[in-house]
Amino acid sequence: MKPYKTVLVGCGSISNSWMKACQDIPQIEICGLVDLNLANAKKTAEMYNLGEAFLNDTLTAALNTCQPDVVFDTTVPGAHKPVTLEALAFGCHVLGEKPMAETYEDACDMVKAARASGNIYAVIQNRRYDKRVRTVEAALRSGVIGDLHTVNSDFYIGAHFGGFRDVMDHVLLLDMAIHTFDAARFLSGANATDVYCHEHNPASSWYKHGASATAVFQMTDGITYNYRGSWCAEGLPTTWECDWRFIGDKGTLLWDGKDEIKVEVVSSEEGFIRDVEPADTDWVDWEESHNGHGGLIRDFVDALDSGLPPLTHCEDNIRSLAMVFGAIGSAVNGQKQPVPAHP
Repeated sequence: MKPYKTVLVGCGSISNSWMKACQDIPQIEICGLVDLNLANAKKTAEMYNLGEAFLNDTLTAALNTCQPDVVFDTTVPGAHKPVTLEALAFGCHVLGEKPMAETYEDACDMVKAARASGNIYAVIQNRRYDKRVRTVEAALRSGVIGDLHTVNSDFYIGAHFGGFRDVMDHVLLLDMAIHTFDAARFLSGANATDVYCHEHNPASSWYKHGASATAVFQMTDGITYNYRGSWCAEGLPTTWECDWRFIGDKGTLLWDGKDEIKVEVVSSEEGFIRDVEPADTDWVDWEESHNGHGGLIRDFVDALDSGLPPLTHCEDNIRSLAMVFGAIGSAVNGQKQPVPAHP
């Protein structure tokens, strides 16, 4: 197993999910930690026994000193573009936090830079490595409910973060909906073509802007995807993975975002309301080590070894980000509009 010298940039709270996962992935050798607040880098080094790691407040210094193979970008969204472009230009592969960028134009620049460099740039979409998501995917791919035509997801959580999210514009769509939109693409196997979105910030919201949204996407393969969400919904929350309904021409699959997956399929050909019967949902055997950040980083390492693109490669992930910016654009102009084209 080839070790990959890795610099992690951004030692805030989200970096802990990455660092914990890397403890079980010996191919990742953390050789440098970067944070604008050097105390954060020192704290991370102490927490994960990285006494020999290079600590600095600039990526440039870490690149020149460590000569890494890989850069992990766990910075705030506004820093993703400069970090990614500098790392790619240096010759590093990059795995970064979502969203790719704060504008679609910046994300396109990042994808083009990755193409030009010949290196891998992938994005953390850890829901794709959730056992329950994989179970739903396997069920849908089996054809048990027939040809999919409607997908609904509901996301309602009262999340009191504090910090940069409280003052973001379009906070739900830009910072959280990317997870759900990416899951919708992954599970349906379709890409969005156009969208109508209504965004609002309830009077009781503790966010500056856009804590709630409703969007209707037209997808390829004749699929309609309906998203409803709020980050300032107190009481009776959904899970972070949403509550889902998938409707096909032979039946329906429900997933509560936890461990309950139900499938009913049509069992008769007559009657005003046709008879239905439950279907088996034991579709996939997924190793726990493949879950979440650990599974995604393992996939990234496998891609480095093989040269093949990982599941969350930027060329794919930008299609999910396009849904975000399509929804934002529709919310701003109040009209249905095309989802931005792939660069």
